[in-house]
Amino acid sequence: MFFSKKSLFFHCLIFGFLVPSLFASEVYRSIDAQGRVTYSDKPSVGARQIEILNSPSRQLHQVARVYDGDTVVLENGKHVRLLGINTPEIESHQRAEEPGGVAAKKWLQHQLQKSKVYLEFDQVRQDKYKRSLAHVFLPDGKHLNLAILEVGLATVSIIPPNGRYTDQLIQAQQHAEKQKLGIWSMPEYQVWPISQIPNHNKGWQRFTGTPVSIKKGKKYTRLIFSDKIDIRIANTNLNLFPALTTYLGKTLEIRGWVARNKDHYTLLIQHPSALIIR
Repeated sequence: MFFSKKSLFFHCLIFGFLVPSLFASEVYRSIDAQGRVTYSDKPSVGARQIEILNSPSRQLHQVARVYDGDTVVLENGKHVRLLGINTPEIESHQRAEEPGGVAAKKWLQHQLQKSKVYLEFDQVRQDKYKRSLAHVFLPDGKHLNLAILEVGLATVSIIPPNGRYTDQLIQAQQHAEKQKLGIWSMPEYQVWPISQIPNHNKGWQRFTGTPVSIKKGKKYTRLIFSDKIDIRIANTNLNLFPALTTYLGKTLEIRGWVARNKDHYTLLIQHPSALIIR
C-alpha cells in the first residue's frame, strides 16, 4: 500500500499506534484504480468513513501511585477520581479509616502494577477538589471502575450530569451484593432502620424506611420520613426519577451520606440507584 506522510499518520491512528486528541476524529479510506489505499480527514467521492478504534476521548497516562481505592495520582501530579463509584475511606489526617478502605486501595494497586491507563471522560471532567473525573481502563481493556464494583470493594455513586456506563455499574454492584462480596458481607454496611440514623450518621450508610409525604422547595424536593428525618433530591435532577409519589407508602432502601443539622437528619440523593423500593 502507498501512504503519503499525512496518510501514514491516519493509518497509525486507526490501528492504535497513537491517539492525539488534537486531530480530527473523522477518517476516510479510499482505494484508487491501482489498488492503492489512502486515508484522509476530508471526504471524497468513493471514500468510506471508518471508525477509529481508539477514541480520542480516551487518553493514555502513566500512573505514579494509588492514593486510595477510587483515586490515583498521575505522573504529572494530577489526581484522578474514578467516576461512578465510591470506596471506603483510608486513614488520613482528615478522617478515620473506614472498613474496606485498605482492601480497596490494595486491590487497585495490584491492578495498576504496570501503571499505564486510558482515561475516558464524561460531561463534567473535574470536581470541586480539582480532581479529574474519569473512567479508567487498562491497556487490555479492563474497566477498573466496573471491576472494583464486581468484587464488592466499591459502591455505585452516580452524580449527574455524568452518567456514562450507569447500567453496567449498577449490574456489577448487584452481582457483588447478591454474592455478599467485600463490603456487602461487613456488618458496618448492613441496612439499618432509618429511625436509627442518629446512631449511624458517619460515612456511607444504608437505611430502610417508609416516606409519608413530599415537600417541594426552591432547590430541593424532600421525601419526609418523620419531622426529623428526610431525604432531598435537587429539583434539577427530578427528571431522572419516577414521580416521587411512587415512593410514598413504600419500604425504601436509601444509600448515601447523612447530613446533620442539630437534631435534623437528611441524605442527598442524586440518582435513583441510591433509592431502592424493597
